[in-house]
Amino acid sequence: MNNFKSRRDFLFEAGGGISGVALAWLMNQQGLLGAATAGAGCDTRPMPDSANTPKKPHFKPRATSVISLFMSGGVSHMDTFDPKPALEKYAGRPLEGKGEIVVRQGHPGPLMPAVFKFKNYGQSGLPVSEIFPKIASHIDDIAVLRSVYGKSNDHVQAHYELASGVIRMGYPSLGSWVTYGLGSENQSLPAFVVIYDPRGGPFGGPANWSAGFMPAAYQGTVFRASDNPIVDLKPPEGTTAEQQRARLDLLGKLNEMDLKKFPGSSELAARISSYELAYRMQGCAPEAVDVNSESPATKKLYGLDDEVTQPFGRQCLMARRLVERGVRFVQLYNGGLGMQNVDTWDAHENVKINHTRNAAGTDGPISGLLTDLKARGLLDTTLVIWQGEFGRMPISQRGLGRDHNPGAMSIWMAGAKIKGGQAIGASDEFGYKAEQQPIPIHDLHATILNLLGMDHTRLTYLFNGRNMRLTDVYGELIPQLTA
Repeated sequence: MNNFKSRRDFLFEAGGGISGVALAWLMNQQGLLGAATAGAGCDTRPMPDSANTPKKPHFKPRATSVISLFMSGGVSHMDTFDPKPALEKYAGRPLEGKGEIVVRQGHPGPLMPAVFKFKNYGQSGLPVSEIFPKIASHIDDIAVLRSVYGKSNDHVQAHYELASGVIRMGYPSLGSWVTYGLGSENQSLPAFVVIYDPRGGPFGGPANWSAGFMPAAYQGTVFRASDNPIVDLKPPEGTTAEQQRARLDLLGKLNEMDLKKFPGSSELAARISSYELAYRMQGCAPEAVDVNSESPATKKLYGLDDEVTQPFGRQCLMARRLVERGVRFVQLYNGGLGMQNVDTWDAHENVKINHTRNAAGTDGPISGLLTDLKARGLLDTTLVIWQGEFGRMPISQRGLGRDHNPGAMSIWMAGAKIKGGQAIGASDEFGYKAEQQPIPIHDLHATILNLLGMDHTRLTYLFNGRNMRLTDVYGELIPQLTA
């Protein structure tokens, strides 16, 4: 009996093939079909009405892709990229003259000096902590923003603000806005990819890469940093590529009929688009994320030969391979919740132990990423962002730790033809609040969009009768980065 098909299956597959021929003819008539790259394993034909469809920027971009390196948990800025000699001078004294001191977890102590030494690097002479010697070697390509500030001292809300500009869930993430505005240069890979720590996802979970009120097609696609990065990518056993293609073509034809009947509905179109992309990824994605195909020298550059640096090194190498293949936005997370909140940058107990451990796993891979991008000519067209959700307090907590501090944080950028070797803005003498050229998150987002060729005031999405923006009604460009 297993050798025979039911009448329903026969009609389904036959109809799929007929509709596929018809759809292919119509698409060819409209110039929507192109030849796939020989031997590439990727279907390069355009996907009409897709979130991946390439779109023109508002003006000539400085960068065409983004790699965001998110250090989840909150990095201490005064122990990494923002040295504060006053902390050494007034160590042991209370923090005074700053109004009410708000701490997240209590146990406020006196002013605590930096737990690491700083050294000046490069021709610019910018100081960097001793725990980042390899990143420091790139300081002349890096612009450090020392006066960024947020609204919340809660991990989840602060993650959401960095991701979407709003401290509440339900809003599109930066990667979703970029995908919505620009689409993708590769029709066989997601435009927005998320790779998080093998130990677990970041605070706030999937809402960090949500499309919010936009169609789901714009949300981030999660890849795992393992030898099997994409779950359930392979087709069911016994299903041929021809069968899958026929079924998708039939769905495409039915979708076309539905859209003619209900032209205002986009949900079905988005779902069919995701099916189509998943089908195309079967031929393209395995090669795109196969870091094992890299040379031994490249693997060593990213630290894949060391068990400490291997996890994040693999994430960084996957990110380079993805942007090299036209993926628009790659979001990497270092620091995962796992079963217990112990594997993040959240240094309440002991800053020195926590940051030494986390820096050891990320310094080499990030340096390798910058070196590799520059050698391949990709750094000029790729914006690399290093960030966390907030900084830490200048006062001690439980003796050797530091509490959350959204009042000041350090974020750095490289690539996109921005001027490196510069420090932008400044926190106060203790690192408690952003003081000179304070930079809210909306300004950060407006600047990122500008570097990608988009005017943040023109990038809007109609929702609930209002043209929504990533920057809401705010946002000023950071002139040192966009000039």
